[in-house]
Amino acid sequence: MMRLNRLHYLYTLLAFFVVSCTGNKVYDHYNHTPVTGWEKVDTLKFDVPKVSKMGHYSTDLGLRINSHYPFISLSLIVEQTVFPGGRTHVDTLNCGLVSDNGKIKGQGIGSYQYHFRISEMALKAGDSLHICVRHDMKCEMIPCISDVGIEISRLY
Repeated sequence: MMRLNRLHYLYTLLAFFVVSCTGNKVYDHYNHTPVTGWEKVDTLKFDVPKVSKMGHYSTDLGLRINSHYPFISLSLIVEQTVFPGGRTHVDTLNCGLVSDNGKIKGQGIGSYQYHFRISEMALKAGDSLHICVRHDMKCEMIPCISDVGIEISRLY
């Protein structure tokens, strides 16, 4: 019986750690892009469900590219519309992918993961977001980007 209680305690403790690792994250989703090329007219869309608590939230962009990406940066347009109010925030995100000395800023080997803060905003309980992301590069098609993601976290 004592062994069963210890085992139950360990499972409860493990469950607590797994749940606590998610922090205040309320949304985390990636959309795939064709590695052969992300066209300028291809807008990636993210529908964030209603938040349950009023507060200040951060919006971050995740980016996954492979080592053949031909540029040192990426320019993105991020449009966030809050519902039910319909107010829209448009941000231009200039993502520096390589440092001045030529070192890759992302995490990984062969494929690289990046995170960039887009914005922080106040949301009311019941607000939801519709987010559109498109590239704003001079080229019509940008190769070697595999995934673009949005992460929403409650700050306070």
